[in-house]
Amino acid sequence: MANTRSAIKRVRQNARRARINAPRRTAAKTYVAKAVRTAAGTTPGDAAIALGEAMAALDRAAKSGAIHPNAAARRKSRLARKLNAALGGVAVEPTAKARTTGKAASAKAARARVAASKARAEAGPKTAAGKARVALARTATGTKASTEKPAAKSDSATKPATVAKTAAPKTATTSKAAGAATTARKSRPA
Repeated sequence: MANTRSAIKRVRQNARRARINAPRRTAAKTYVAKAVRTAAGTTPGDAAIALGEAMAALDRAAKSGAIHPNAAARRKSRLARKLNAALGGVAVEPTAKARTTGKAASAKAARARVAASKARAEAGPKTAAGKARVALARTATGTKASTEKPAAKSDSATKPATVAKTAAPKTATTSKAAGAATTARKSRPA
């Protein structure tokens, strides 16, 4: 059972990814099995079309992260060898055409990605640590004249406060040590 907040969140994320990835993995397996059955002759259909569908399904699963790209390549290679062996050494080429993105479409997608990243950067940090970092950066980049004047005033004001802060924990520590010593004396047999 997850105890920390980050571990609980990780469990939620893993469950969500499993719900997304499982159908993609099973679809890839289904298409591969269908292609093997088609090549063996138990299922009617064209082996080349079935091979193309299976390879496309494996590529989709790899692209989405459901399976590792190397695993997809390995499965495609094994599938092609199985189909070639099942068809008596005749090389089977997939008939499904690979989709390619044109130059204009890829340029448009790149511009959209850049605009989205700029929008995220302009939105600013979402965490408390990020907000604090931004606030510190703003105060550090202020003019020298404005930072020097408050610093001179605050030196005299902060020294007594620092002494008071350090004195308070010392007394607390001393009282804890004294309390522990008296407890130890009480527990000793006489």
